[in-house]
Amino acid sequence: MKFLHTILEKQKPNFEKGGKLERYYYLFEAAETFAFTPPTTTGKKGVQVRDAIDLKRMMMTVVLAMIPALIYGIWNVGHQHFLALGQPNAELIDKVLIGLQQTLPIILVSYTAGGIVEVIFAIIRKHPINEGFLVTGMLIPLVMPPAIPLWQVALATVFAVVIVKEAFGGTGMNILNVALTARAFLYFAYPSDISGEVWTYVPKDAATVEGYSGATALAVAAEAKFEEGAAGATERVSEALTASVANWNGAESMFSEFNMFMGAIPGSIGETSALMCLIGGLILIFTGVASWKIMVSGVIGALVMGGIFNLFGATPFMAMPAWYHLIMGGFAFGIVFMATDPVSASHTETGKWIYGFLIGLLTVLIRVFNPAYPEGIMLAILLMNVFAPLIDFYVIEGNKKRRLKRATL
Repeated sequence: MKFLHTILEKQKPNFEKGGKLERYYYLFEAAETFAFTPPTTTGKKGVQVRDAIDLKRMMMTVVLAMIPALIYGIWNVGHQHFLALGQPNAELIDKVLIGLQQTLPIILVSYTAGGIVEVIFAIIRKHPINEGFLVTGMLIPLVMPPAIPLWQVALATVFAVVIVKEAFGGTGMNILNVALTARAFLYFAYPSDISGEVWTYVPKDAATVEGYSGATALAVAAEAKFEEGAAGATERVSEALTASVANWNGAESMFSEFNMFMGAIPGSIGETSALMCLIGGLILIFTGVASWKIMVSGVIGALVMGGIFNLFGATPFMAMPAWYHLIMGGFAFGIVFMATDPVSASHTETGKWIYGFLIGLLTVLIRVFNPAYPEGIMLAILLMNVFAPLIDFYVIEGNKKRRLKRATL
């Protein structure tokens, strides 16, 4: 590593002011500081607060927290592939290879497309390349279906980075979550390619087993119908989930509570496993990178809204146990990795409780009342991104009034 650093230092004068490659200085600086400790130091005089954690290291912590979901997602892509072909007992290595075949290109396209945009804006604006895309470049693939066309991944990534991030000034200035915006763009621009049977990778010329649908648990549950009134709503949902794979050899227990928690079900690459998201959440909490208040309040909000719907039970989806919402769809992934985005989330401590609670509440509300879009975590987070500054404003104003009142007394 020292040898490589020496080579970089010898090339540095060419990129500094007056050098023949001066215009590309920030590209060189990004490569150097990504691999090595930045050469800049605090002043020698006065008291200075020193911390080993900078923006790059914080972003890398988030990426590391997503690794469990990524690894499991790679296996699950291959698992669902062989399950659809009627080969549930395929070898582990075969499942992993199929998963890598579908997942790695999406990750490479995401990082390449977003990285090119970052470099272009850095050169034009003459500012350092920001590290925010380290996380966004991984989040985008993890919220995509495994069968999504690669050109759509590139288009969505460029759209989100340019419109949501760079248009507002770059890293730390965006008001919306960039990765979620990329997914929302595809959902509304190309709905047929991000819904239906795209959750499972199956070659077009391959014959799937009879009864195979590839639908997600949320899509199946949302379509569950009453047969005997409100009583037994949980059974109706359970029967609908079971019926969706009744003729699917090896998948009879696919939509069991345990299996949905583990994540061996159709869905986006990284969001199916609540367990892997929980592991990632614990990493973020113990490293102090993400707010546990947003995560906890989000879970509380979902349970409260689900409990309210249970009181009415007008449909099986409404009467379904509230905690089902925590393990179905992308709720766990969204509340851990998306809602806690330090830029677009609330910044005040009280505001984080309100922000997270409303995300959980709105997620269930959107799922139940929007038959065309049973997954609500994406829209709930984007909506609350917009309201986060307003929440913080009123929290701060309320604090000012309380302090003024105490000062007057």
